[in-house]
Amino acid sequence: MKIGGLQKITLIDYPGKLACTVFTTECNFRCPFCYSSELVLPEKIKNQPKIKEADFFNFLKERKNLLEGVVLCGGEPTVQKELPGFIKKIKKMNYLVKLDTNGSNPQMLQKLISQELVDYVAMDIKAPKDKYEKIAGKKISITNIEKSVNALKESKLDFEFRTTIVPGLLDKNDIVEISKWIGVTKKYYLQNFKPGKNIDPNFEKVKPYPSDYLLEIKQAVAPFFDVCEVRNI
Repeated sequence: MKIGGLQKITLIDYPGKLACTVFTTECNFRCPFCYSSELVLPEKIKNQPKIKEADFFNFLKERKNLLEGVVLCGGEPTVQKELPGFIKKIKKMNYLVKLDTNGSNPQMLQKLISQELVDYVAMDIKAPKDKYEKIAGKKISITNIEKSVNALKESKLDFEFRTTIVPGLLDKNDIVEISKWIGVTKKYYLQNFKPGKNIDPNFEKVKPYPSDYLLEIKQAVAPFFDVCEVRNI
């Protein structure tokens, strides 16, 4: 696995668990508001310090009685074909695994689910269908996104959907459309945009929506979900 970073402890990335977060490099999206350009853009990835797999697993051995889980994010972890084998090694050490994904690789996601390699999945829903490519910054397959949504909804996994609400790109009407599209399900989190070292520097000047507006959106879409909350990232 290509690992571009490690947060040694987190209380928020894995709900209810004490975990570490592994940041994988490479992504097949180019969301202009993304704040992890060093894990996404090839010209920045080459300058990003890498972590060897062996060093990571030595770290897990040292933290065996402290940490409960490992969060895999990026970048986009599912673009790396080594992901299932990497997770198998983590699971053999009796850690829980949470995957953060953009849902663009339903075949990989389904494989991880069927082999019981993930315990929790957080999938980003970038936009309503008609805006998806604009916000993802790349040509994408809506069919693949829908397959991933359905794979999670049909599974017995604990999972969540989430959307980062960026002023100028998404508004209340868009979130309502997303909610109708993905349908009634367990958890949906509305994430406030965070400016700073974004892939498109213009977004560094964008002010996040006020909390009152996000709460207004939440009230509009909450009936679709068992849990719907506003989350700062």
